[in-house]
Amino acid sequence: MSLIMFTHAITRQPCEAMIDGISTAGLGPPDYELACSQHADYVAALESCGVAVTVLPADPEYPDSTFVEDTAVMLPGAVILTRPGTVSRRGEVLQIRPTLEAVFGDISTIHPPGTLEGGDVMMVGTHFYIGLSDRTNEAGARQMIVILEKRGLTGSMVVLKEMLHLKSGVSYIESGNLLAYGEVFGKPEFRQFDILKINGSEAYAANSLWVNGTVLVPQGHLDTATAIESRGYSVRMLNVSEFQKLDGGLSCLSLRF
Repeated sequence: MSLIMFTHAITRQPCEAMIDGISTAGLGPPDYELACSQHADYVAALESCGVAVTVLPADPEYPDSTFVEDTAVMLPGAVILTRPGTVSRRGEVLQIRPTLEAVFGDISTIHPPGTLEGGDVMMVGTHFYIGLSDRTNEAGARQMIVILEKRGLTGSMVVLKEMLHLKSGVSYIESGNLLAYGEVFGKPEFRQFDILKINGSEAYAANSLWVNGTVLVPQGHLDTATAIESRGYSVRMLNVSEFQKLDGGLSCLSLRF
């Protein structure tokens, strides 16, 4: 299976209203100034991996809008605009649509009663795993699979009972290697992968991000970083503590294509 190499990414600066963002983490409110600094470091890390980054301005109308991954699913040469399960976030899709339309001529959308968030979608080559969660329902997943199949791609559903999103507990880091934590570990859907099990104290690192041969890992998760390095990857650690407070991880902060 050939590696997917990213040339572009879209991010959005955090807004001051992020202190009112959705969260189940119980880690307290984020520090806006620190979040801005961490976001700048994140953009720099993507650029260091050879990715040209478009940074959209902060959108104060939507506290969670810095987590752009939930608004769209990137396909080879195409994009699916999602329909977030959280009603308050659906306007974010309308806000990012013009940016995506300027790049892609092939754009599909998810329609009611379907819901779909990008954090529930994991791409492995030409196959897409779709988590069924509180944010993504079966109707949305089935719509996505139809869209995929029309483009020669495939998709399958993974039932979740505990995770916020599929990629809260699993990340594909290419070359057949998968990071997995919690309920995702041991699922039959992932038996064919070489799985690096994430221990409980480093659960947040299950959402690490492969970018053109480098794996971005949240700062402080040394066991995970060491395990990834042992597989021959270059690792770069990033502090994203303020986004963790809003249930967001490294993949959540960008759309990569």
